[in-house]
Amino acid sequence: MPDYEEDDFLLLSGIQHFNFCRRQWALIHIEQQWQENVLTLEGSYVHEVADNGFIREKRGNKLIVRSMPVRSRELGVTGVCDVVEFVRNPDGVELAGEEGRFLPLPIEYKRGKPKRDDSDRSQLIAQLMCLEEMLACELTLGYFFYDQIKRRVEVHATVEDKDRVKAAFLQMHECYQRRHTPRAKPSAKCASCSLNSICVPRLADRRSVAIYLESRLTE
Repeated sequence: MPDYEEDDFLLLSGIQHFNFCRRQWALIHIEQQWQENVLTLEGSYVHEVADNGFIREKRGNKLIVRSMPVRSRELGVTGVCDVVEFVRNPDGVELAGEEGRFLPLPIEYKRGKPKRDDSDRSQLIAQLMCLEEMLACELTLGYFFYDQIKRRVEVHATVEDKDRVKAAFLQMHECYQRRHTPRAKPSAKCASCSLNSICVPRLADRRSVAIYLESRLTE
């Protein structure tokens, strides 16, 4: 992986869009298109609960940091962790102004419930990788908090998971440099996409004019 300059950094959260639908990612992050729907509004509300400014608080053996900025030169990304809990642990890292060692655990807040695809998981693993680079440590554990089930879901990141995240960001950088927006690939996911009316995925299956005219003449 190359070391990217800050001007070339992508938004970390974009990997969730990219793994959900590459066209959606390109419309948002390359063409700067956006449109709200009920799902995105619900997601924004869920994040408001966690993202309450860059706040630090102590609870027992934990130091809790909200809206923590993270970045990675290796991945070429920048973003914000909803919550990072630094739990006192002898195998952890030292923190400025704090005594002892702490193990960072990122917690990503999401609407709904756990997804079947890898889109959410890849975002959390990317956060882990940023924290690893920033704090010079190795991390494998993070959590999701889904508002529908009202509990945390534990995520263990493997070497293979991290390799997939690296590969995804490489592809994202290549697409961004080329300013390439992929063609639509209609699927069941299109119905819930906030960009449906902008993307117009049904046009991807449109017939040619010649085929259309022939079908009309033979009716």
